Amino acid sequence: MLKEDRHGSVCVIAIDRPRRRNALDHATVAAMRVRFAALDSDPSVAAIVLTGSEPGFCAGSDLKELATLDTDGMAEHEAETAAFARGLSFLSKPVVAAVAGFALGGGFILAASCDVVVSEPSTRWHLPEVLNGWIPPWGLTVLAARCGPVAARRLTWGARPIDGTEALRVGVADVVAEGALGAAIAEAEALAQLPAAAVASTKRYFARQIMGSGEADDMEANRLFVEDCRSAAATATFQRFGMRA
Repeated sequence: MLKEDRHGSVCVIAIDRPRRRNALDHATVAAMRVRFAALDSDPSVAAIVLTGSEPGFCAGSDLKELATLDTDGMAEHEAETAAFARGLSFLSKPVVAAVAGFALGGGFILAASCDVVVSEPSTRWHLPEVLNGWIPPWGLTVLAARCGPVAARRLTWGARPIDGTEALRVGVADVVAEGALGAAIAEAEALAQLPAAAVASTKRYFARQIMGSGEADDMEANRLFVEDCRSAAATATFQRFGMRA
């Protein structure tokens, strides 16, 4: 589920489920939660890069797994993923996302939840949840922190995808470069050279401003998600994917 590589004091973690487009199932989220906690307490690690194996960064929740769950089960799964993504802001080590190929749904928000986001120009960024009939069940706080609420609302509607260049313009991405992984490692190495205590203090200070209401906001989004799942549009999506309402 995960691949790991070291570049000095930078640890690269790749979601490695290419046959599922690096989708987030329960086991992968649990593995990331455990591994990131261990890396945060590892004195040999100064920064972390999060990426995905080809063909892209992450396609969001694993619909194959979700198809086995009822609405309450889906809401519980999304709450677990939300807790992991929120927690990235509260780690002491900086986390840099290297995004290529695509970042869809929960994968979009997972990348945006990292401290620094590096995207390739051609990366496809898209939130398809509203198109499917429901609000994204978590992560809109960090999206609004990055883009502002008006731009975040437009991205959440997801009427059309954006590319990496547009992601940079609106604030979803911080750096656009061909070869996102190499550029992300370079960003992480620059951060790793800074005094670790001051880096951690900076993260701690801004975490409250970026994620201060994140838990409560995610709970509200999850509640709205469950309500939306009862709509005709959502029911049609469930039937299309063979999922249970």
